[in-house]
Amino acid sequence: MKVLNPVPCQSEKHLTQLASVGQIAAGIAHEVRNPLTAVKGFLQLLEHESNPEYINIAQLELENALSTLNELLQVSKPDQENEEPQMFLIAVELESILNLFQDKIYDIQIHTSYFDTTTAIYGKKNQFKKAFFNLIKNALESMNEIGELSISHFAEGEEIVVCIEDTGIGIPKEKLSLLGTPFYSTKDLGTGMGLTQVFSVVYQQGGRINVESEENKGTKFSLRIPIGNDPKRRGVKKLDLTYEETLSIREFFHANKDIFEKRLLEEAINVKDKIDEIHRIGNINLLSNAHKLVLLIIEEREHELITFAKQEGIAWAKYSITIAFKLEWIQAIRRTVWDFLYNFDLNENNDHSSEFYFTLEKNINRQFDHFLTSFFIQYTKYKDELLDAQRKLLENLSVPIIPISKNISIIPLIGAIDSFRANTIEDKIITEIGNSHIQTLILDLSGVAVMEVEVIKHLIRVINGISMMGCKTVITGLRPEIVKLVINSGISFDHVAELKGTLQVALSEYLGVNTLK
Repeated sequence: MKVLNPVPCQSEKHLTQLASVGQIAAGIAHEVRNPLTAVKGFLQLLEHESNPEYINIAQLELENALSTLNELLQVSKPDQENEEPQMFLIAVELESILNLFQDKIYDIQIHTSYFDTTTAIYGKKNQFKKAFFNLIKNALESMNEIGELSISHFAEGEEIVVCIEDTGIGIPKEKLSLLGTPFYSTKDLGTGMGLTQVFSVVYQQGGRINVESEENKGTKFSLRIPIGNDPKRRGVKKLDLTYEETLSIREFFHANKDIFEKRLLEEAINVKDKIDEIHRIGNINLLSNAHKLVLLIIEEREHELITFAKQEGIAWAKYSITIAFKLEWIQAIRRTVWDFLYNFDLNENNDHSSEFYFTLEKNINRQFDHFLTSFFIQYTKYKDELLDAQRKLLENLSVPIIPISKNISIIPLIGAIDSFRANTIEDKIITEIGNSHIQTLILDLSGVAVMEVEVIKHLIRVINGISMMGCKTVITGLRPEIVKLVINSGISFDHVAELKGTLQVALSEYLGVNTLK
């Protein structure tokens, strides 16, 4: 097992390297990002006049380029977003990040071991969340959808220790020393910026990173992060906002729209990188919808708020977008709204009573809760209806009744028939005979190789019921395996149905058509 152990000057060396790379990177990013952004804008204008397929490809490639440049800027200038340090619980953030990957971990076993979960650290929460997101994402991708992911959290001395371990493909020992270098990646299509961000955030906090890895066995990242204390114990953040005494709350939010978006993206760090993807998948504009939601809440337009929530629920369910992103996004909007309301009230210099703030908090939070409740109800309802439609479709496909004349129908059954499917067959056949007045039902079993004795008995009872409705049953294509089972069990189809060797023989006899040519 190869271990990359930190030496005393490792973090300083890493940050010095990044600083030199950063001077070049920042210049490249600024010079290239502006024309790329302009090209993207023109592509959007041309979208309705040119071939959409080619434009979509071009937009996707531009998004990838812009994403890489933004990551490079964050590494070269980590404090560009001016995020304020704060006290936060790493264990809570790890759990919330894991929820974002629920649609990717069906065949991956997750093991979590959290101790000292109430021990907080003082740092830039969103940067740490992105670092943990990158580590977990890399771990899951290294396992190719099958394996085990273990995450542990505990306090040791004045540090929080977080270990993220996978059973993936591992990292060659000669490449371990290069981890965290910009543009170096062990993945074919990787840029290396994810791990660069991880190392930078931990080292800037004064922390340490150990990496243990062995090819085809897995990799373990151990992060040691100093706990620290919040020297200021900040509450709501004071923002530099546009304010005039004549502005209403609606006008205040509109006048500071750009700052609201920036602050919101700082709060929703995990959703930030998914905005373009969600827009591409479901045509959902998260930022535009956030402004709409805020206006509906501050103006107390509850009926429109609930209607909007239902529309959102259908859209997210229809395109199967990870619902954890929605929850994090709404909570980020809630926190940002409170920051803005605090600053609005601060500028007004109001001396409101505690009763005023309790009432305001109750009213706004109630509306956010109404939105989430309506969203989840509609999301669940749409999913349930979709599953029900799919279930009915599967039932129809599993018991296909094909009319070949006014009085004759065929049921060609394929695959194994268990007790559940036998019940489905019973319901479907009896209902269809009652509705269509079928007089002859040809039951073709040539595609059925497996059928338990109890299922055969059930099928005989169904045929007896069919007979009571005046419908004759013809069974075709009994396979040797089922015939042997019938003989050994002492049951028989002789007295309940007419037997034919093949479906072709039955069709030839009952339709007068020679299908054997």
